[in-house]
Amino acid sequence: MLLRLFSHPVFRPTGSCPICGGMAFEQRTVLWSELIAEWQLTNDEVAYIERQQGHICVACQSNLRSRTLAAALLDYFGFTGNLREFCMASRQARSFRLLELNEAGSLSSWLSHFRRHTLASYPEVDMQALPYHSESWEIILHSDVLEHVPNPLQGLRECHRILVTGGVLIYTIPIVFGRLTRTRQGLTPSHHGAPGQSQQDWMVQTEYGADFWRQPIEAGFKKISIFTLDGPESLALVCEK
Repeated sequence: MLLRLFSHPVFRPTGSCPICGGMAFEQRTVLWSELIAEWQLTNDEVAYIERQQGHICVACQSNLRSRTLAAALLDYFGFTGNLREFCMASRQARSFRLLELNEAGSLSSWLSHFRRHTLASYPEVDMQALPYHSESWEIILHSDVLEHVPNPLQGLRECHRILVTGGVLIYTIPIVFGRLTRTRQGLTPSHHGAPGQSQQDWMVQTEYGADFWRQPIEAGFKKISIFTLDGPESLALVCEK
């Protein structure tokens, strides 16, 4: 377990944005009919995915998914302020090595304040063959990336390999709770991002279901917890090596 020391954490009001501290939110529509059909989503599933991806902090424009990832990181370190305060003032941000795999939602601008922060983006960096030495990072973050990786288990194994003993991987994935995880191999190609999006890195390779917890165990992580900010639609996995 990483050393969790900080000086004078700032109180975060209940219901405030864990990224910027904002208190105003709005709901936007993010799903479109073709994606709903491709994923065979029920009305209830559409509702909670819309909330996960489209419930926005007015101040920093972060959706619930990004806010959940930020809150999971803060909770792991026991910091009661928001991400902005954590990145600017905590000892961890001054010393820990943090690897961000693709932009972690709206967190990147704040995570860059980590003195030893690296943003690794596809296709320059392949999550299935990370170009880093074993046991070289204390923290790895990624957000809704794993479902686009052709071999997500290998991607998680690579994260495990490059983490130091006691290091932590924190990530989010879109989950359809009423079914089991399935590959989209052989199905109609489906892309996230926006209607008509066809870039290879936006193609969905895996649809995660209720057994989403199995892959990090198979990848070698020994302690896995589930963090929720606000209900089952806001889950982050916290995996310790």
